[in-house]
Amino acid sequence: VQLQASGGGLVQAGDSLRLSCAASGRTFSTYYMGWFRQAPGKEREFAAVMSWGRGSTYYADSVKGRFTISRDNAKNMVYLQMNSLKPEDTAVYYCAARDSGGYLGRYTPTEVSQYDYWGQGTLVTVSS
Repeated sequence: VQLQASGGGLVQAGDSLRLSCAASGRTFSTYYMGWFRQAPGKEREFAAVMSWGRGSTYYADSVKGRFTISRDNAKNMVYLQMNSLKPEDTAVYYCAARDSGGYLGRYTPTEVSQYDYWGQGTLVTVSS
């Protein structure tokens, strides 16, 4: 699976931005899809994940209520809608994929090590 993230840019605090991630692979619909971010000098951290199947979502507390993850399995795309952006949201954003192997049980991957594939990242800069 290859992932290509796009949509980053320079915005002002309070603005919105939508990131996109294009995925290759015929089994995209069975992958957990996540978004992570890495600010300068910090470790990569979890932002959001959407499961396959029911499409359940889970968010980091820092983005809950402001960010929304979605996916379009027909287009092999996953999105991250970011509203009410803050300067502390400034980071390189990465999309990531984990093969579910068909598992339908409750599982919420939020750690970097739980993902199999990564995109190249797209930079989001939020000015105050």
